[in-house]
Amino acid sequence: MAERAKPGAPGGVQSVERAFGLLELMADAGGSQGLSQLCAASDLPLPTVHRLMRTLVGCGYVRQEPSRRYSLGPRLIRLGEIAGRMFGTWAQPHLARLVELTGETANLAMLDGDTVVYLVQAPGRHSMRMFTEPGRRVDPHCTAVGKALLAQLPTKEVRSIIGRNGLRQHTPTTITDLATLLDQLERIREQGFAVDEGEQEVGVRCLAVAVPRAPRAPAQTAVSVSGPQARLTQESVGRIVPVLAGVAGELAADFTESTHAPTPAS
Repeated sequence: MAERAKPGAPGGVQSVERAFGLLELMADAGGSQGLSQLCAASDLPLPTVHRLMRTLVGCGYVRQEPSRRYSLGPRLIRLGEIAGRMFGTWAQPHLARLVELTGETANLAMLDGDTVVYLVQAPGRHSMRMFTEPGRRVDPHCTAVGKALLAQLPTKEVRSIIGRNGLRQHTPTTITDLATLLDQLERIREQGFAVDEGEQEVGVRCLAVAVPRAPRAPAQTAVSVSGPQARLTQESVGRIVPVLAGVAGELAADFTESTHAPTPAS
């Protein structure tokens, strides 16, 4: 289950916290949950959950299916699209700085369910550069951002993701053995960065670092640079990784600062 903010924050409204907690529980379950499941997962009384869900249904943020299960509603789509654009606006200067320092294409991505979704990209300065459209989803085991994100999870959770998603082979260098992947994730934890050696696309090398998790961050993210293996050489790894780590730290600090609760007017 995704990490959540602790309930009962000073000055918070309990019913609002509970409503958003239920929405997150539904998202964790794939978007749909029964009333009894929501009660068990939230530790809230059934009447409370029922009242909150009725309110969310009335607002369009949740819909009730013929089976009586609750699903995330269509009004969340608009919020997500706008939030995504705002997130991109916030992150873009950091990625642009990464491009300035490395010359290569920079990406910000997150693990969403069992796949990696690219959120923001800043194109590299070279005429031959990598392009990944924001919103594109890829398998986590064959990308640097995916492996950097998997390395943040307990091994049990990694096994569950791979059990559902599999280890599809995309290129001759794609990791297709779970034990090999788990060994590499352990090295990533130790060294602090991940490398994709043409595992998603032949001839492309990618370096990635997980962004330190900010207390109010919506999800774990990772930042990366990618380019042709002929240009993004093994010798350049030692130079680029500290730059990646620095930008990842700046992203986390900036997000923490930008999500501080506003001070009530006197």
